[in-house]
Amino acid sequence: MSSSNNQYGNNALRIAASRMPLLQTLRDELDALDAQHLIRRRRTVETACAPNVRADGKDLLAFCSNDYLGLAAHPQLVHALQQGASLYGVGSGASHLISGHSRAHMRLEERLAEFMSPNIDQARALYFCTGYMANQAVITALAGKDAAVFSEELNHASLIDGVRLSRAATQVFPHRNYAALEQMLKNCTATKRIVVTDSVFSMDGNIADIPALLTLCENYDAWLIVDDAHGFGVLGEHGRGVFEHFNLRSPNLVYMGTLGKAAGVGGAFVAAHETVIEWLIQKARAYIYTTAAAPALAHALLTSIDIISGEEGQQRRAHLNKLIQLFRHGLDLKVWESMPSETAVQPVVIGQNAAMLTVAGNLMDQGYWVGAIRPPTVPLNTARLRVTLSAAHTEVQVMQLAQAISRLDQMSYVAQCFAEVA
Repeated sequence: MSSSNNQYGNNALRIAASRMPLLQTLRDELDALDAQHLIRRRRTVETACAPNVRADGKDLLAFCSNDYLGLAAHPQLVHALQQGASLYGVGSGASHLISGHSRAHMRLEERLAEFMSPNIDQARALYFCTGYMANQAVITALAGKDAAVFSEELNHASLIDGVRLSRAATQVFPHRNYAALEQMLKNCTATKRIVVTDSVFSMDGNIADIPALLTLCENYDAWLIVDDAHGFGVLGEHGRGVFEHFNLRSPNLVYMGTLGKAAGVGGAFVAAHETVIEWLIQKARAYIYTTAAAPALAHALLTSIDIISGEEGQQRRAHLNKLIQLFRHGLDLKVWESMPSETAVQPVVIGQNAAMLTVAGNLMDQGYWVGAIRPPTVPLNTARLRVTLSAAHTEVQVMQLAQAISRLDQMSYVAQCFAEVA
């Protein structure tokens, strides 16, 4: 859309808003967001999810998707999805507890339970349409008014919303401060205790100390719910995620993994002791009262799990880990800050919103599409580039991006020096 069309559209919105106070209130609040450089805008992607994409009519090298293993356009998954549509059609038609639970869903849940069984006692799995739904379902079903929930400070919005919906008494413990959490658990008088955390923190890229958290949960008889959205498929020798990464196994563990990131398709699952899963089927409103995902997606995910757990998955993880180290060593920053992450999420903190948008725009002009993250997703004055790496990237592409960011940082450093002299 041209700038003149955008201007016309905005003027039309303002005229309409002025005639209705409710709309004017929203318009004023949108203007306030715009003044703070907090308006978010979508780009329309015209190609498959891959490093090389075309968005809004421009060819770009993307470093902003969560397709960590490069499976989103894998030929075998494309074929499996087509086969699934031929077998089951394109919709489920009902919720799982009515008539929407297909053989494809059943087979996927059995495969996921088998896959996760080395790290979960008497493992059973439950498939959800989205990770957001899965987190809301498991927290609200396990908690309630008589529970106490302890939530990590940097948890994802889906976990935060799940905790709020649970109506449980809630305490937030500081990021990775497990001494503070232990004191909270010691002082807790509730009979039902639940600790909730991300594994890989999606905006920082660092990993929670899950062994320390599990020890606390076992000592204080608490559930440990772990959102492994950015670890499933990537962490662990076989891609089983953070539990395999730390070699953990306990009946206190409740695992949520997404299937639209490293797995390349869509949806999510919860894996836990079979009793927990049966409880979710009976009590989790986000599962009970929604139409089941298309069976064709579940059918395609069977192939995805085979790739993740097999030799190809190991090769892709090894390549991704090499790219992570290459990017980190390739950065040469004087002003901005590279956060200490050993995962595919590599943040570069710029600071102010306007400065970060300028940097992201400059990279876009060079053909690099990098996530531009601002508050409230991250704290004030920590706006950042969120570089996400994929096994589908090449070493050359990753080094080129590291060099491009480093050059912009050098320019910022020179400008800062001039400003100090003036």
